[in-house]
Amino acid sequence: MSGQYILSIDNGTQSVRAILFDLQGNIVARSQVHLEAYFSDHPGWAEHHPEDYWQAVCTACQRLWINHQISPALVSGVAITTQRGTVVNLDQHGQPLRPAITWLDQRRTDTVPPVHPVWLAAFRLAGVSSTINYFRGEAEVNWIKAHQPDIWDKTAHVLLLSGYLNYRLSGELTDSTGSQVAYLPFDYKKLQWAGKLDWKWQALAIRASTLPKLVAPGSLIGHIHGDAAAATGIPVGTPLLAAAADNACEVIGAGCLQPHIGCLSYGTTATINTTSRKYLEVTSFIPPYPAAIPGYYSTEVQIFRGYWMVNWFKEQFGHHEQSQAAQQGVLAEELFDELVNAVPPGSMGLMLQPYWTPGIKIPGAEAKGAIIGFGDVHTRAHVYRAILEGLAYALRDGKERIEKRSGVPVTELRVSGGGSQSDAAMQLTADIFGLPTARPHLYETSGLGAAIDAAVGLGFYPDFDSAIRAMTRIGKTFEPIAHHHQIYNELYHRVYQKMYARLQPLYKEIQQITGYPKMH
Repeated sequence: MSGQYILSIDNGTQSVRAILFDLQGNIVARSQVHLEAYFSDHPGWAEHHPEDYWQAVCTACQRLWINHQISPALVSGVAITTQRGTVVNLDQHGQPLRPAITWLDQRRTDTVPPVHPVWLAAFRLAGVSSTINYFRGEAEVNWIKAHQPDIWDKTAHVLLLSGYLNYRLSGELTDSTGSQVAYLPFDYKKLQWAGKLDWKWQALAIRASTLPKLVAPGSLIGHIHGDAAAATGIPVGTPLLAAAADNACEVIGAGCLQPHIGCLSYGTTATINTTSRKYLEVTSFIPPYPAAIPGYYSTEVQIFRGYWMVNWFKEQFGHHEQSQAAQQGVLAEELFDELVNAVPPGSMGLMLQPYWTPGIKIPGAEAKGAIIGFGDVHTRAHVYRAILEGLAYALRDGKERIEKRSGVPVTELRVSGGGSQSDAAMQLTADIFGLPTARPHLYETSGLGAAIDAAVGLGFYPDFDSAIRAMTRIGKTFEPIAHHHQIYNELYHRVYQKMYARLQPLYKEIQQITGYPKMH
């Protein structure tokens, strides 16, 4: 018999999770398969075999039924959410032609398709030529066409990871509009493939016939077919619903439907998002991304590899806490929180700028990370707190840019991602923003967002508003401490906001002397 559980498959950067949700947004069962994030045959490359992703999905699903002794027949529907911008090339038989190029990949090409002079003149006039050139050089399809023409000639289908997993489950070459965050000819305003006259078709070496059909979040993609059922244990014929990319799903899984709620993601990439019905470019020619709700946009500012820095610190300097946690049988996060709380707000003047990876415009291509204010009083605890504070400063700057463009003040925050599990990180975020900062009732917000899409698509709720109200709620809220906020305000305005402008000339000198980051 069919039950009212929804299976979310969340294929992130570091793991695949199969999660069973009930219609109140509670986790019924969960399994996880860890991934090697990527392999790299050349510096800056980041690739992953598509078949490995699929096998991890199959293993995660099979473990779900075995370990929790739940009948797959209780699943009413399935939804997929994945990391963004990971590109898969398939041949005419649906077989991968090469490893997937993941979103972490940093290769680029100078061999790009020509753009009509009229467009080039318009770009120069608008002052966005460098942004367009960045787009063309970063596009995976352009790199493959230029450097692996034999593979490109055999490419019959270009899919994102979400589309590939949808294909493996249902046999349908269909993906969600909510997953199209990549260097592809997508019209972010109309939420569909770009029109025939759009400049992206000139800028990208891609044919419309190679792209999947797109449907809105909550729409039916297809049904689980026989081979997928045998591999995953999901019953044949189970509906497969469109969800959205992991960040978009995180936003609705955290209950952030109104534009006055800022959704922070403390994941591999740190972001701040607001949800809006308006198409709003916080930075010119950098579009808002599709939301996990049809017709909505997710206005986002990214700190690329943001929370990666936290993991970097733990790997390089956190062996003591990890060892002690194992011995004491507690979470390492608790001991790292003790490290943060041993240091006063402001880290005794140690300030970090979290530009570990260059951006398109803000920061520019020359940007590097920086820590200033070192003194003989500082320890690794100060460095750790300064990393967390630097990320929060950068995201506060993003919040203010969103507010300036939207005209809507952000009055409360929700935090998702791995960093949300740290009470110390939550408190200093509340203190730096000066806003109440809430942790959602569960950690798996991207999976929950996908389940919300499926619940609406299956008719369990009449609309997204009622589904989000029924399936999400706040866990713990952290209120800003007035004295701490005062210190952070001073440091933010008088120091942090001036760091990039003061250091940018030195970053350019470093770039010219060392060749890193590579000039575009």
